[in-house]
Amino acid sequence: MKLTLGPVLFNWPAAIWRDFYFRMADEAPVDTVVVGEIVCSKRAPFVAPEMPAVIERLRNAGKEVLLGSLILVTLERERRATAELAAIDGLGVEANDMSCLSGLNGRPHAIGPFLQVYNAATAFYFAGRGATRICLPPELPAASIATIALALPNVMTEVFAFGRVPLAISARCYHARLAGLSKDNCRFVCQEDADGLDVETLDGEPFLAINGVQTLSHGCTNLLGDLAELAAMGVGAVRLSPQSCDMVAVARAFRDVLDGRLEVGDGLETLARVVAPARFLNGFLHGRPGVEWIDPVRPPQPTAGAGDRGCGRPSAR
Repeated sequence: MKLTLGPVLFNWPAAIWRDFYFRMADEAPVDTVVVGEIVCSKRAPFVAPEMPAVIERLRNAGKEVLLGSLILVTLERERRATAELAAIDGLGVEANDMSCLSGLNGRPHAIGPFLQVYNAATAFYFAGRGATRICLPPELPAASIATIALALPNVMTEVFAFGRVPLAISARCYHARLAGLSKDNCRFVCQEDADGLDVETLDGEPFLAINGVQTLSHGCTNLLGDLAELAAMGVGAVRLSPQSCDMVAVARAFRDVLDGRLEVGDGLETLARVVAPARFLNGFLHGRPGVEWIDPVRPPQPTAGAGDRGCGRPSAR
């Protein structure tokens, strides 16, 4: 199974963004890296000057590089930028919006998790248009993932395995509204929150996170303990979504567990130290609410229900 580093979803200063990818190129055991601003087109000019050096560094380190397209295209300039991206030769493209596909003209490409491939029929459609790899939406349960992976053995199936879960995208900017600003005059206040801005309920309970026009989970998806199950389904790659923590350590933990050099329990302890105090989630994969954590090392014990005389039927989890 291969490791993919997804695009940075947050508004990091250009120098930090560049240095992050330089370090991932030199030190992280990832196979494929998706680069580019995919959340808000207003941020793109800040990282654009650094893109050539980042791409060169990654390719020189033996990484496959994919250019990620914008998730939501709403303006004419965004449509033109998406068309220009799709027309680039020599680099692969990961499409995150249907408007990107027409410019690809059937050339081999990747499908990002934002195009919502929920079933095998949709996966077949994209494969017929030239998709060679598909990153599935993070909310899919294991049964759906297995069905899609089995149905398309010649297309690499990828699963979102680490990071705050991208849940929704909007034409409105939550960060700007919270600061009393308009989207057109946002002053890029989202840059103040390196991993998104935590949101609480009126009762003070952790709820979601906002990242400009994007809504994310409050907790951090972590499928480290589910890698063996994903491999058995035919999943070919898992995606690590960049956070401001030590992503080299995260990638090494995933690689070492995949290669059998590290036990799952030890890997989870490593990640707990690296991303503290974030809360881990893997409920979606197990067909549960996404906010839940099903511990792969210490799973819940079966309990005797009324009338079963304590026969210990295995838990549905």
